[in-house]
Amino acid sequence: MYVAVKGGERAIDAAHRWMADERRGDPALPEITTAQIAAQLGRAVDRVMAEGALYDRDLAARAIRQAQGDLIEAAFLLRACRATLPRLVDSEPVDTGAMRAKRRISAVFKDLPGGQRLGPTMDYTHRLLDPDAADPAAGHSAPPDLDPPEPTPQAQATPTSLPRVMAMLGADALIEPDGEALMQPDGEALIQPDGNPPPPADLTMAPLGFPAPRALRLQALARGDEGFL
Repeated sequence: MYVAVKGGERAIDAAHRWMADERRGDPALPEITTAQIAAQLGRAVDRVMAEGALYDRDLAARAIRQAQGDLIEAAFLLRACRATLPRLVDSEPVDTGAMRAKRRISAVFKDLPGGQRLGPTMDYTHRLLDPDAADPAAGHSAPPDLDPPEPTPQAQATPTSLPRVMAMLGADALIEPDGEALMQPDGEALIQPDGNPPPPADLTMAPLGFPAPRALRLQALARGDEGFL
């Protein structure tokens, strides 16, 4: 917002109408919908939700559409929406070993517990533009002359769970077992006298200060992909 610029409400309204006209684009083309954004631009939606600190695919898609695809602006829009909402519950820790993972790659451990999974990735596309991607009628299926490969015995035996690497290191006594370190570096107790963890801090409600508890450090790192550290 430029507070030093003069122009009044008429200039602001004209700027908003101009932006809406640019957002619509060529009237001869079908208007993009939030359902299309949520379904086909999933990685953009995931990034906006992560940086906006709000898990709502529909609102994230609406923010992307309103921002004309500018993900930084879309994250700001979602954060502003998030600031108007009450905090109802706290998220519970999940068992990451039991999660259904699409992709799991480790550059450190070759023999990762549960195996490595390439998943849907662009790592091996050589960053070349796909000419078929410009034609929706071309589809994205495999060439018709190729049959799906038969699953290998190793793939058939792949476990559904993905054990944590930290558990493997702990079994070899290479790290401190869970439960022994009850204090954080800033002196905050991880476990209260009643045996329950303290209420988690919320980075969206208070600015980041140092030394910061673990919960705030993780929140800041999760929201820092576009430079918001």
